[in-house]
Amino acid sequence: MHPRNLRIEEYTYELPEERVARYPLEDRAASKLLLYEKGEIAEDTYNNIAQHIPEGKLMVFNQAKVVHARLLFRKATGSSIEVFCLEPHDKYADVQTAMQQKGQVLWECMVGGAAKWKDGVTLEMTHQDPDFVLRATIAERKQGACVLQLSWSDETLTFAEVLHYAGKVPLPPYMNRAAETKDETTYQTVYAKDEGSVAAPTAGLHFTDAVLERLKAKGITTDFVTLHVGAGTFIPVKSETMDGHNMHSEWIAVTAETLQLLTDNVEQGIVAVGTTSCRTLESLYWMGNKLLNNEALHLNEIAVQQWEPYGDAPQHSTTEALKALQQYMLQHQMSKLTTRTQIIIAPGYRWKLVEGLVTNFHQPQSTLLLLVAALIGEDWRRVYDHALTSNYRFLSYGDGSLLWGNKGQ
Repeated sequence: MHPRNLRIEEYTYELPEERVARYPLEDRAASKLLLYEKGEIAEDTYNNIAQHIPEGKLMVFNQAKVVHARLLFRKATGSSIEVFCLEPHDKYADVQTAMQQKGQVLWECMVGGAAKWKDGVTLEMTHQDPDFVLRATIAERKQGACVLQLSWSDETLTFAEVLHYAGKVPLPPYMNRAAETKDETTYQTVYAKDEGSVAAPTAGLHFTDAVLERLKAKGITTDFVTLHVGAGTFIPVKSETMDGHNMHSEWIAVTAETLQLLTDNVEQGIVAVGTTSCRTLESLYWMGNKLLNNEALHLNEIAVQQWEPYGDAPQHSTTEALKALQQYMLQHQMSKLTTRTQIIIAPGYRWKLVEGLVTNFHQPQSTLLLLVAALIGEDWRRVYDHALTSNYRFLSYGDGSLLWGNKGQ
């Protein structure tokens, strides 16, 4: 059955409110780790994850860094307007370029109370320093969002610096609490590097420097890609079937060195840390496959569309596809590939690179749960039942799992 026809009500379970982790454990790596392989379920903690990854494997992490994406402006009446910065306007080449803008920037945002914010009215925020002023004006209204013209008084500051100074940590709405000082550290991976994500790649929150060292000591290679997580990751599937769901598009970045490493390791299977890393890796295959079917593609045409993996285009081997992408980058003198992916991975998907997945426990009726079901089949129900009956903590600050699938199935 084509994933378009999947009924989302078949991918649900009862998640009690008290099982949602509102705070992380003091020791990240003390979180529970559910182990699944070939129908068997076992338990351990992230402290010992190196024991469960075969020597010589390649693990790929998402090094996206969460920005302070929540801004609070005040109207002249005294009422507040909350702005959630989603992604840069498409006039910018990529997220990094937009983050480095000085003085002003155009940004697509979700605005609480947008209907009460009149066009032409500029809102201001002074924050702690009275000499610092951040201004916002609506440049364009879109369905479910607004493009804001943001400008600030100190033109030596980049937008990344402005957000860090004036914004708040964008905790997921299901935590039902305001961000606290500790979240500055705990809602960020220890290896976060590329600023621009509005949600943490949460599977990586459990890894400490000590755990990463233990992986290295065992001969497990670690490498990094970037996928800037968008707010769309929290949007539930509201349509009856997946055909009516519009998957969010997100920016990804992969270096030429990483692409070579993936090509060298693809035959033995790769472990993705997080659904974001997973979606990035699988997207690379479809980009290379498109190039093999049409060499004359533009960079913006390489981006992966939602249902592309389920079409009838000829499918080449994974190695051939990765090499085609490498050749494209070489021809265009690109040291880093920066593009978008809208890929949806759901039951019926045939895996190309990823064999193992480290991931948290996801919301009912979510595209993330569909991805898990695509990897381990109907056993996702057994895995989630075990987690629920064994007192696992769920969602972003919760426990996680190491799931082994069958690449090519």
